[in-house]
Amino acid sequence: MTDLKRKRVVVTGVGAITPIGNTPTEYWEGLINGRNGIGEITRFDASNHACRIAGEVKNFDPHDYMDRKQAKRMDRFSQFGVSAAKQAVADAQLVINDLNAEQVGVMIGSGVGGIKVLEDQQTIYLNRGADRCSPFMIPMMIANMAAGLTAIHTGAKGPNSCPVTACASGSNAIGDAFRLIQGGYAQAMICGGCEAAITPLSVAGFAAARALSFRNDDPSHACRPFDKERDGFIMGEGSGILILEVLEYALSRGARIYGEIVGYAMTCDAYHITSPVPGGEGAARAMSLALKDGGISPEQVSYINAHGTSTPANDATETSAIKKVLGEHAYKIAVSSTKSMTGHLLGGSGGIEGVATILAIANDQIPPTINLQNPDPECDLDYVPSTSRSQKIDVALSNSFGFGGHNVTLAFKKYL
Repeated sequence: MTDLKRKRVVVTGVGAITPIGNTPTEYWEGLINGRNGIGEITRFDASNHACRIAGEVKNFDPHDYMDRKQAKRMDRFSQFGVSAAKQAVADAQLVINDLNAEQVGVMIGSGVGGIKVLEDQQTIYLNRGADRCSPFMIPMMIANMAAGLTAIHTGAKGPNSCPVTACASGSNAIGDAFRLIQGGYAQAMICGGCEAAITPLSVAGFAAARALSFRNDDPSHACRPFDKERDGFIMGEGSGILILEVLEYALSRGARIYGEIVGYAMTCDAYHITSPVPGGEGAARAMSLALKDGGISPEQVSYINAHGTSTPANDATETSAIKKVLGEHAYKIAVSSTKSMTGHLLGGSGGIEGVATILAIANDQIPPTINLQNPDPECDLDYVPSTSRSQKIDVALSNSFGFGGHNVTLAFKKYL
């Protein structure tokens, strides 16, 4: 695509269901105040699990967004996705009707999909037989259903898909939606990610892979990105959704504009099923290409919302990648991990972190990295420890890296 054909794309609405707040306002206030969303697992009896802590969504009632029959036929991940999407559409004051429905699309990623339904139906199958499985098992389980249901609930008839790239899924969804609008295939997109994988089998599997923190006796300090004593990520759940629109359409309807999305890149490490390539070559290429895509120089970057999972390998690797791309400027910018407060939403992480990044730009406020008490010498950048910071943000990056070596960087910019 040549520069002459590229359309400007802006963010006009946000939605968020998270472990620290169930609206965008609550979520943002939680981020700025350094609120901890990690606690003991209550979704199931985790007493026999190696990891017994997670970032659960609290006080969420799907019936605030849909009727009981609709909610009953959705897995929790779809409930989160549809609810956050409805918030975002309302926030953008985007009316979807017969005049524009075919030009409004949906792109919502999920790394795991309806695993709770799958676990429950497997139990029914084993204990009660094949003929007792629910006819709704498959449509409740498959990962694309949050995107499909969002279209059903909003009337959006444009492009509709679901990237499944592990922890990069939500960011891939936002980037792919950006590309569709740039290319003229849609005027507006409802995009982001959702996840609800705090289930017995899922937690057991990630724990067996030695990916999770086992700091069960101190959940409020368990997620500690870039800290020398970090020992693994904390699973979270929820959804983050952005409304992207071509600039001309947003202006024509008088929409409020939070900021502009200007760059997107994805790469692969081609190295290992779970571990990042040492030195962060793949992550560095994603950041570098996103900057090039947006016509941004490294010196223009003000803030990076890091992938920052609190695992030993990721945080050191991401730090190295940032230095590769930004050089000495890496030491002059703010980098923070909002996962320190929410936990890691897997396929939903890029969604809520995209929301955090665009709100940081709109408010000129940088969320902190909480629990950073003993900095790792390998992680020597400015991670905004403990307390949020007021600072003008002109350009910000949001990083997401997933199992399988998937790397995604999104570049956002203040709208001028």
